[in-house]
Amino acid sequence: GLFVTDYFTRTPRKLSPFRSFASIELFHFHIPEDTVIAVWNLITFKEQGGTFGDQCPDRSITVYFRSGAPSVINPLHTHFPRDTAVPGSFALTLTWTLPNRTTGVFNVTSPLPGDWFLAAHLPKDEGKISVKGLYEECQYLFQPQLIVQRLVNIAVLYPGHVTEQSMAPHNRSCLYKVFVPSYTSRVLVEVLRCRGAEGCPLWLRVRAKAPPLHNSTTLDCREHTPCQLAQDLPFWQHWYYVLVEKHPGVPGTISFQVTVQLTDCSRPSLARPPFLPSSASMNMPHSFGSAGGLALGDSPPPTSPNDTKHPVPIPVTSHAGERCWPVRPTLRNELDTFSVHFYIFFGPNVSVPPDRPAVFVINLLPVLDSGGVLNLELRLNVSSLCGENVTVFGCLNHEVPLTSSDNTSVTCETESLAGFLLSVNATASLSRLRIPYPQTGSWYLSLRSLCATEHGFEPCTNVTAEVYLRAYLSPCINDCGIYGQCKLLRTNNYLYAACECKAGWNGWGCTDNAEAFSYGFQLLSTLLLCLSNVMFVPPVAIAVRSHYLLEAAVYIFTMFFSTFYHACDQPGIVVFCIMEYDVLQFCDFLGSLMSVWVTVIAMARLQPIVKQASVLYLLGAMLLSMALQMDRHGLWNLLGPSLFALGIMAVAWTARTIRRRHCYPPTWKRWAFYLCPGALIAAAAVLLYAFVETEENYFYIHSIWHLLIAGSVGFLLPPRAKPSRRLGPLPRRKGCGYQLCVNEQEELGLVDPAVASINSICTS
Repeated sequence: GLFVTDYFTRTPRKLSPFRSFASIELFHFHIPEDTVIAVWNLITFKEQGGTFGDQCPDRSITVYFRSGAPSVINPLHTHFPRDTAVPGSFALTLTWTLPNRTTGVFNVTSPLPGDWFLAAHLPKDEGKISVKGLYEECQYLFQPQLIVQRLVNIAVLYPGHVTEQSMAPHNRSCLYKVFVPSYTSRVLVEVLRCRGAEGCPLWLRVRAKAPPLHNSTTLDCREHTPCQLAQDLPFWQHWYYVLVEKHPGVPGTISFQVTVQLTDCSRPSLARPPFLPSSASMNMPHSFGSAGGLALGDSPPPTSPNDTKHPVPIPVTSHAGERCWPVRPTLRNELDTFSVHFYIFFGPNVSVPPDRPAVFVINLLPVLDSGGVLNLELRLNVSSLCGENVTVFGCLNHEVPLTSSDNTSVTCETESLAGFLLSVNATASLSRLRIPYPQTGSWYLSLRSLCATEHGFEPCTNVTAEVYLRAYLSPCINDCGIYGQCKLLRTNNYLYAACECKAGWNGWGCTDNAEAFSYGFQLLSTLLLCLSNVMFVPPVAIAVRSHYLLEAAVYIFTMFFSTFYHACDQPGIVVFCIMEYDVLQFCDFLGSLMSVWVTVIAMARLQPIVKQASVLYLLGAMLLSMALQMDRHGLWNLLGPSLFALGIMAVAWTARTIRRRHCYPPTWKRWAFYLCPGALIAAAAVLLYAFVETEENYFYIHSIWHLLIAGSVGFLLPPRAKPSRRLGPLPRRKGCGYQLCVNEQEELGLVDPAVASINSICTS
């Protein structure tokens, strides 16, 4: 055959330690039809400060692969919510082969066509809270690349039509495909008139959606005569691939014929006609390909004695598995992203007759619906059972309904298919099923009522059960509960939802309480973080007593908003918010930095120069507001204004030292009992905040931070300025024989000149 190679790549992304599915990096690929091999090249490299991170530690990277929808992963081995089905996925762990780079390869032979999703993450870390910009962080970047090789011009088999083939000695196999429309209960592939040097040394393999593998359904034509391979309950609206493979070491040319027969389950006594006038009759796609030059839209040519393609008689075999029942559609009602309700016509109460199943179809749109949770709920109306011991079984299957036999209704499994089973009866009248990240396409729900007897379950007589059926799509399971937040995430143009848990809760739906914080612990942490701000009361009192009223107002502002910000910032249920969270956070950060700013400016003793001090206070407020708006957690955006204030203080102290020729502040007691202890306390607070604080110790380390910062302000705030000594009377000036008298208070600017009274009477 002719092969075509396609290449796909994605932009490198920074990986994060795993905490929940919201912290993973998701990559979306699309594999075309007729792909025989897909190779993922997984490139990972380290970066630190814009260069290669040779000094970064080696951390293993886990990559998950799944077809049709994102992987449902559980690396922390937490518990899933009840009634949750967990689909499987492939997992691969990458180890480092070079100091700053590693590469992994993942091959998939004959992959399923359509959407494929890769999820990657780092191992869970210790939860250290680092200050942004304090040091160069090690970054682990991951870039997947996909190379696919696909066959073109695969021969298409028409149902009931014979295709002749000769396999040359240098060829090992021949590949065909046939399209299976809806309401097909059986696919029968047969090899006819096989002639070779050693009988019929052929293997016959059949697989849905992709070319067959070594473990696909296989038949050895040397051991079975006739060589027929049947597939019951095939997937609807999909291609089936037929591989005829020669035994190794067989010489010579082998000639044979291949034919496919499809059984129409809507008319079990009739098989599908061998020739159909157009693709619409078979629900076949128009971009179809060709089989021996036969155009899809044309009628096959009339048969002749010398024609290599001719119809074959279709044996009619009627058994219970070939019959299917009408499929009732559902009405799709989209409320929001991943919020879709599927309504049943003349529902939601449905009647399940005793002699046949009730079948419903739920259509999930490609890509759009795979990022949520498919929810199904069955509730039995016990009063409709009339006292009979009736059990209603529900079987949910992807792409084909399971209604073949009573045993299948109970187990929801066949040799080649497995679905999700639900059951309700008079004892347990409610059953739920949740499927996170469901595969898109058609989901079929088959409801069957059976009566329990001594010999097992048997069909009921004259009892029609009534069941309340509810099917809907939601972003998360139960909206992640009270200890989680449902987040809508995006990777390129693909949307998906995931829970982000808090207060020690874990799991896909934040229902695993193995490490959950108790209510007492949550209350204690909230009280510590809030009441530790009371430590600002002594600095406020000191500021008021020293006539630093502006500084006292800033400390009160900081104490108020820090208290209510931490009351609103708690992860559990002990939460109290008086404003929006973002407003409280901004005011808390602004108050903290303004407290540092006004304290340092007060230490600079700029009060005698009234106008300059006011300008600095206003300048600080504007600079800090700008820095917080730019990056609320950036180190230099916050540290820059603080260093600027310290520079002003250093210049003011240096100027006083030079002018007085004495160290400022002049007394050793001020240094020993106030400045040095205050500076040490502030330094200890900064070190705790930058290097010790983690998610586990946050509530008490941050409370200590509040205490230390407020205590350092009490030490560093300068004492009340001593009043200036009263100036003596100014020298009196004489002019033109008159003695000029000047009011001393007016000269000092202490009173209004317009109302100043002259204390002395001057005469010429």
